[in-house]
Amino acid sequence: MKKLLVLLLAFAMAFSMAACSTAPEEEPADAVTLTGVGEGFGGPIEVKVMMAGDTIKGVEIVSHSETPGISDPAIEETPAAIVEANSTEVDAVSGATYTSDGIIYAVNNAIDPDTYPAPVEEEPEDPSEVTASDVYLGFGISNMGRKGPGADNEEVQVWSINQVLASVLFDGEGRILEMNVDQLEIATPNYDGDGMPHFSGFPGQGGYNWDENHDEVVDGKTPDTEENFFAEIDGWMTKRERGDSYVMGNGKTWVEHMDGFQKAFAGMTVEEVKDWFDDYTSDRNGRPLKDGSEDAEDKAKYDALTDDEKAMLADVTSSATMSLNDSHGDIVAAIELAYENRKPLEIEEASSYGLGIASMGRKGPGADNEEVQVWSINQVVANSLFDEEGKLVALHVDQMEIATPNYDGDGMPHFSGFPGQGGYNFDEDHDEVVDGKTPDTEENFFAEIDGWMTKRERGDSYVMGNGKTWVEHMDKFEEAFIGMTAEELEDWFDKYTSDRNGRPLKDGSDDAEDKAKYDALTDDEKAMLADVTSAATMSLNDSHGDIIAAIKASYENRKDIDLKIE
Repeated sequence: MKKLLVLLLAFAMAFSMAACSTAPEEEPADAVTLTGVGEGFGGPIEVKVMMAGDTIKGVEIVSHSETPGISDPAIEETPAAIVEANSTEVDAVSGATYTSDGIIYAVNNAIDPDTYPAPVEEEPEDPSEVTASDVYLGFGISNMGRKGPGADNEEVQVWSINQVLASVLFDGEGRILEMNVDQLEIATPNYDGDGMPHFSGFPGQGGYNWDENHDEVVDGKTPDTEENFFAEIDGWMTKRERGDSYVMGNGKTWVEHMDGFQKAFAGMTVEEVKDWFDDYTSDRNGRPLKDGSEDAEDKAKYDALTDDEKAMLADVTSSATMSLNDSHGDIVAAIELAYENRKPLEIEEASSYGLGIASMGRKGPGADNEEVQVWSINQVVANSLFDEEGKLVALHVDQMEIATPNYDGDGMPHFSGFPGQGGYNFDEDHDEVVDGKTPDTEENFFAEIDGWMTKRERGDSYVMGNGKTWVEHMDKFEEAFIGMTAEELEDWFDKYTSDRNGRPLKDGSDDAEDKAKYDALTDDEKAMLADVTSAATMSLNDSHGDIIAAIKASYENRKDIDLKIE
C-alpha cells in the first residue's frame, strides 16, 4: 500500500520566521515562506524555504529521520550552500549523499512542486506471520584479516579486519525463520574511504599513516596516545550503523545488499545456504552469478542453470550483488556458526528482533615484567527479542575480548597490531615473564585474527573470581532481564549495581556507598539480588565492556517481526 506524503504549501506574507542558520536577520518585505519535502535515507526530510522574489533567503530543516553523526554535515552544510548559490545546483556532501539529495529535492519541491512533486512513500508492509513449534536463537561471529585495500601514496600497506555478526532464528528443522546480519570493518587510517572505522594499533606502536581528508595523500601519522586509542574504538560503527554512507558499486547500500540476501535465504537450512553459495555464486569472488559475465568460468556456470534458477538469481541480484565470502568477510561462515551455537527459546511470541554491539578499549589488565603495557579491546554483542511493548522476551549476549599477547591469561585471544608495527611482547607460557616478541609478519596477523573466540566459545576455560564461568554469569543476567524494557534495564542497573564498578550489590560490602545503597533496598529487592548474585557477580559496565549499552543498541536497531510459537 502506498500513501502520499502530506505536503503543506503556505504562500503567505511572513511577519516573523523561526531562527535558523540560513535565515537573514531581517526578513524582506516581499518574503514568502514555502514548505517542501524530499526523501532522505531514513525517511522524509521537510524544509521551509524563504523566498524574496527569485532569491532564496533561507532554508530551514523542519524535520528528518536521518542517522545522527553521519547526516550531520549534510544537515549543516547543504542549506547554507543552497542559500549562498541561490540555487539547488550544489554538490552533495561526501559521506551523506542521500541526505544532501533529500534536502535539495525538498527545496525544489517547495519552490516548484509541479516539476518536483512530493515523493511517494511506500508504507512499510506488516511483517508476515511466522509460526513454528520450536524456535532456536543462534549467534555467530566470523573474523577475518585482510591485506588491503591497497597501499597509500607512501607505499605503506593498508590492513583491515572484518567481523561478520549473524543472529539467526531457526525452526526445529534448522530452517531460517528470521535473520539479522551485520558487519564491522576496521581499517588502518591510511585507507582513504570516507566513513571507514579506523584502528592505528596500540599506544606505543607509533601510530599509523593517516589520510585525514580522503584525497589519497597521507597527511601524517595518527597520535600515538591513549586518547586516540580510546577515541578510535569508541567511534567504530557497523555497516548497518553507517547506513547511507556505505554505498556499493551498484549504487545500493550495504544494508540493501544484505537485506536482499536475508530475504533470499529465508526458509533454507544452513546446508541449503551453503549449497546455494556453491551453485549460484562465482568461484572467483563469491558474488551471485549474473547474465553477461565476461569471465569464461562464470559464464559457463551461469549458462548451465535452468530458466527458473536464472529468474531467481535475477531477483536476488536486483539488490544483492556483493560477495558472500571474500577478503571482506565470510557471511556464510557466520550464519553456519549461528546454527552451531543455537539455543532453544521458551517464548510464545515476539514482535521485534534486534542485534546490537558495543565496543570499548581498555588499558590493561596490568603490564608485563618489562613494564610494557597490556591493552585490550572488548566487544559486547546482544541478540534480543521484544514483545509489542518493547519488553525483552529473549536475550542472548556474547563478548569478544582481545588483548595484546603480553597478557598472561591462558586462552585470551590476542592481537599484536598490524604487520610493520614490530610485533608485541609475548608471554608464551603464561608465567608472567615475557618470552620475546610475536612475529611481525602477515602470517601472524592472519593467524591471530583467525583464532579469536568469544567468551561463550571459550566456555569452561573462562572462569571468573567466584569459580563460575563467564557463561554462567551471563546466563543468570539474561534470565533476570526478561520482561524488562531497555529503559527499565537501565533503571535496574542504576538502582541495583555499584556506582564504582557496575557489579550487582551484595550484603556485607566494605564500601560505604555500596553498603548505603544496598541497605536502602526493600527485603524483596534484597531477595531478588541474592538470587541474581548466586551466579552473576561480574560487572555489567566497566572497562571489560558495556553489556547494558549493547542491549540498548539491540533495541534501537530492532526490526519488526511477527513470530508465533505454537
